Amino acid sequence: MTKRAEAAEVCEIHKIHKELLRSVSEAMPEDERLYELAELFKIFGDQTRIRILCVLFEAEVCVCDIAEALNMTQSAISHQLRILKTNRLIKGRREGKQIFYSLDDEHVRSIIGAGMAHICEDD
Repeated sequence: MTKRAEAAEVCEIHKIHKELLRSVSEAMPEDERLYELAELFKIFGDQTRIRILCVLFEAEVCVCDIAEALNMTQSAISHQLRILKTNRLIKGRREGKQIFYSLDDEHVRSIIGAGMAHICEDD
């Protein structure tokens, strides 16, 4: 890291901006909501779950199809689907003896889309 980059991380003078901090403080979500948000983002921290979400971003599919697409066992996929479903990121629909999974709602689609846009920004 260069000296210039290091210098940018701290203020050269100590001045508290009370009005700004009051506004930030009023807008800050409660600790419980921040905890829930952090837990949600932890779910996105697993590559297998992200891969599953990317499959479901494209289509509603059954466990067999997900396992085949990701070259994994149905058991391994099922475990991750349970985590995703518990956290309301996906939903299942039974059709006979099969369960088809899809993203839970547009919020999930937006999170994935925004994340991809962010990492592809400089490409």
